Amino acid sequence: MFRLGASQVARSVGAQTRNYATLREIEMRLKSIKNIEKITKTMKIVASTRLNKAQRAMTASRVFNKTDAEFYENTEPAAVEDAKTLLIVVSSDKGLCGSIHTQIAKSARKRFQDLNGAADIVTVGDKVKAQLMRTHSDNLKLSFSGVGKEAPNFYEVSLIADEITKLGEYSNVEVLYNKFVSAVSFEPSKFSVFDAAALQKAPGLSKYEIDNEETTSEFAEFSLANSILSAMAEGYASEISARRNAMDNASKNAGDMINSYTILYNRSRQAVITNELVDIITGASSLE
Repeated sequence: MFRLGASQVARSVGAQTRNYATLREIEMRLKSIKNIEKITKTMKIVASTRLNKAQRAMTASRVFNKTDAEFYENTEPAAVEDAKTLLIVVSSDKGLCGSIHTQIAKSARKRFQDLNGAADIVTVGDKVKAQLMRTHSDNLKLSFSGVGKEAPNFYEVSLIADEITKLGEYSNVEVLYNKFVSAVSFEPSKFSVFDAAALQKAPGLSKYEIDNEETTSEFAEFSLANSILSAMAEGYASEISARRNAMDNASKNAGDMINSYTILYNRSRQAVITNELVDIITGASSLE
C-alpha cells in the first residue's frame, strides 16, 4: 500500500512538472508574439509616413515620363527586329513587402522567354538580382545595389544610366518595373527606350527642329535616365505601399495568435491550479 501511494505521488509530481513547463512555454511564446506585434505595428506606421513622400516623388517623375511618351508617340520610332534587347529590371534591396520582388522577377523571366533568350539583363536592387541569378546568371551583365532606401533622385539615376551605357549599344532597351496602381495594388509594367539610331530613322522626327545626331544621342541618354527614374519612383511607391499592407496583415495575424494563446494560457493555468487543489484536498482527506 505504501508503494502504491509513493507511485501515485511520483506521477502527480511529474504531471505538475509537465503542466508548469507547458505553462512556461506558452507564456514565453505569448511574450514573443506580443513583441513581434509591436515591431510590425511600428513598421506599418513608418511605411505609412513614407508613402506620402514616395507618392509625391512618383507624381513628379510621371510628368517627365509623360513628355517622353508624347515625343515617342509623335516621332514613332520602331524597335529593330532580330536585335539583342537589354532588359533593365528595377527593384530594391529591402524585403518584408509581400510578393513585389517575386512578381517583377517573374515578369522579367516571361519577357526573356518571349524574346527567345536574345536579351541581356541589368538589375537594379539585390532582391531581383538574387532571384534572376538562379535562372539567368549567364545573361546578367550588370547589377546595382544600395537602392530603394529613399525616394530616387536624378543624380543617383544618372550615375546608373552612365554605367549602363558603358555596356555598349543596344537597339532595343526595355525597363521593367512595378507600376503603382493604388494603395493596395501594383502591376509589373515596362518602358521602351530607343537609341539615337532608332530616333534618327523615326518618320516623325521632322516634326521637331532636330537635325543632328548629337541632339538625338543626348536625348536618348536623357530618356534612358528619365525612364529609370520613373521606374524607380513607381517601384519605390509600390514597395512602400506593399510593405504597409504586409505589416498590417502581420499585425492582424499576431493579434489573432495573441488571443488564441491567451485563451490557451488561461486554460492551462486553470488546469494547473485545479490539479494543485485536487492534490491538496486528496492529501487532507488521507490524513483524516
